[in-house]
Amino acid sequence: MVREDLRDFLKQFEAKIEKELREGIEEEATDYSHEYDKFRKETLAPLSKYEKACKSIGRIVRLRLAQKDRERTKRAVERAHLDIEPEEAAGLAIFTLVGTIIFAVLISFAIFLLIGTFPILIFALLFLVSFFLFYFFKTLPSRLEQKWRLKASSQMVPCVLYIVVYMRHTSNLERAIHFASQHLQPPLSLDLKKIFWNVETAKYSTIKDALDAYLETWREKNLEFVESFHLIESSLYEPVESRRIRTLEKALEVILDGVYEKMLHYAHDVKSPITNIYMLGIVLPTLGLALLPLASTLLQGAIKWYHVALLFNILIPFLVFYMTNNILSKRPGGSGETELLERNPLYKNYKSKKPYMIAALIALPFLILGLLPLLLHYIPSTPIDYNFEQLGIGFFGNQTIFDFKIDPDTGSTVGPFGPGALLLSVFIPFSIALFFALAYRLKTKALVETRKETKRLEKEFASSIFQLGNRLADGIPAEMAFGRVATSLRGTPTAGFFNIVNSNIQQAGMSVKSAIFSKGRGAINYYPSELIRTSMRILIESVKKGLGVASRALMAISDYVKNIQKVNERLKDLLADITAGMKSNMTFLAPLLAAIVVGLASMITMILGRLELMITTGALTGSEVLPGLGQLGGITEMFSIVKMIPPYWLQIIVGIYIIEIIFILTGTLVTIESGEDRLGEKAEISKTLSTGMLLYTVAAFIAIIALAVLAAVAVAGIAV
Repeated sequence: MVREDLRDFLKQFEAKIEKELREGIEEEATDYSHEYDKFRKETLAPLSKYEKACKSIGRIVRLRLAQKDRERTKRAVERAHLDIEPEEAAGLAIFTLVGTIIFAVLISFAIFLLIGTFPILIFALLFLVSFFLFYFFKTLPSRLEQKWRLKASSQMVPCVLYIVVYMRHTSNLERAIHFASQHLQPPLSLDLKKIFWNVETAKYSTIKDALDAYLETWREKNLEFVESFHLIESSLYEPVESRRIRTLEKALEVILDGVYEKMLHYAHDVKSPITNIYMLGIVLPTLGLALLPLASTLLQGAIKWYHVALLFNILIPFLVFYMTNNILSKRPGGSGETELLERNPLYKNYKSKKPYMIAALIALPFLILGLLPLLLHYIPSTPIDYNFEQLGIGFFGNQTIFDFKIDPDTGSTVGPFGPGALLLSVFIPFSIALFFALAYRLKTKALVETRKETKRLEKEFASSIFQLGNRLADGIPAEMAFGRVATSLRGTPTAGFFNIVNSNIQQAGMSVKSAIFSKGRGAINYYPSELIRTSMRILIESVKKGLGVASRALMAISDYVKNIQKVNERLKDLLADITAGMKSNMTFLAPLLAAIVVGLASMITMILGRLELMITTGALTGSEVLPGLGQLGGITEMFSIVKMIPPYWLQIIVGIYIIEIIFILTGTLVTIESGEDRLGEKAEISKTLSTGMLLYTVAAFIAIIALAVLAAVAVAGIAV
């Protein structure tokens, strides 16, 4: 009986051991390190639409690339962290090209079968679109890699700062990189975490080997970043503490000086290309618009308004975008905006669709007002139009407000040519600009205010942590130092932060760490700054090694932050000439020039329309001779108004063109100054659109009315 009980006990014990062993094996298979597991969650995100398209098309179209092209594309794909192969990316580009060309042929033949005329313009346009899409998808990996590089390079100085500050009190490279990866923001933080992943997966045997392999990817684009890390590595082998500290300080000095020198050269090199963009992309096209009304009638209507729209709303903006993209590709790394938008508590406002709905409701009445000439002419059974005499404005004669005309050659309705329609058309680009300006302002206003407040706080915080370091150096415990610094800083923004920490410690009995980082009452919840967060993390880490170590760490952060702020101010001064000049061109010269061109087109059209109307009604005869110009009838036949581009459509094209240029150039200037910065770009576009398009609208109204009066006076003089 005892043996049977013992046998049952042994069976139960064996089953328990077997179960524990099986669970242990399963746990071992999935028990990654904390860093590795977190990196997997952050990087192994669902595939983007582009990656899914590449993989889907790549199964159908499989290309063999030249070795040089494959290596270049593979390098871009790896640096942009795309989960695709170079052949898949090239396959999508070729598939898009062939598919769009086939689509263009089918659409063109369908139109030919319906109307009996082959649509050459539509076919040519779709043919151009196919090559544009091919170029777009072919270069997309490179542009995504450039976008990733710009964002990552803007975080390099903080990265070196965090590692240097940490290694001042703890000479451990692995822990320093881990500390930097925890407090930096993506994408550079993900690159640092990938170093640990490569060690975890045995791709490299040590952290140093993985780090050196990663630094090689930056050697061509950002040599000072590589040199700084090599100095940090060399500090590990310094036998004397003072020499080790000097080596670490030299590492930060190298990257700061390198960033400044490269941005200095870039600021000088970029002036000429930006001037060329302004002349070729804004001034010359806008001046050419002044010739279009007469050129279209001299060519007997061969130039239509949609030809001009294709040129000025598609081709020229694409040329400007291509030229600015080349400028951005040469921007050196190491400086720029480092804030991660997704971490801001107000990010939900940025992602919300509500601002677009509000902006659409406000802009819609202006859009309807601009479309009113078309609505009153084409929708009613009897077109609605009035002449100026019926409205009591006899000064302009009996010319109609909207002035639609019948082309005698085709019998189709053309226009509108009237000044009333032209004035109303100004509201169409105004409504488009209002929509984007208002939507972007609603999306970014709270975030921008938070960013400004944080910047002001960080600027002052450098001196505040210096005082905190002094208190610690005097032997005052950290629990008491916060209260004393808050008293000396009374009335400043950072005093509030220190007061909250002191209150949590003294009244709630919390530790320093909990007083700062507690989810419920932590002071950091009210001051969402990465600089403050990181400084306090360093304080908590270093105070474990003594008050002297913590004091030196805080003072070092204060000195480094002040140096970084000086370099950033110098960089802004270097770029001030470029940014200020281009902003004035976008918001003042370009809208003003475009408005004058629209007014001139209106004047030319109104003069020809009044002359033609006066000949038709018998007020003038075609045989009358104008000095130096010949017979009046010959002039009106040569410059037939029905063959001209209606100023209504011309103004809409010009207004949309100005909006597109503002979008492209504003994004370029923000990227030049701050690197990849979505929040700053949208906020700046909102400001520039508001200023530029408001000036354009007012100037266009004034130019149209003033030059219309001038045209009426000139025609009245001819009639006399």
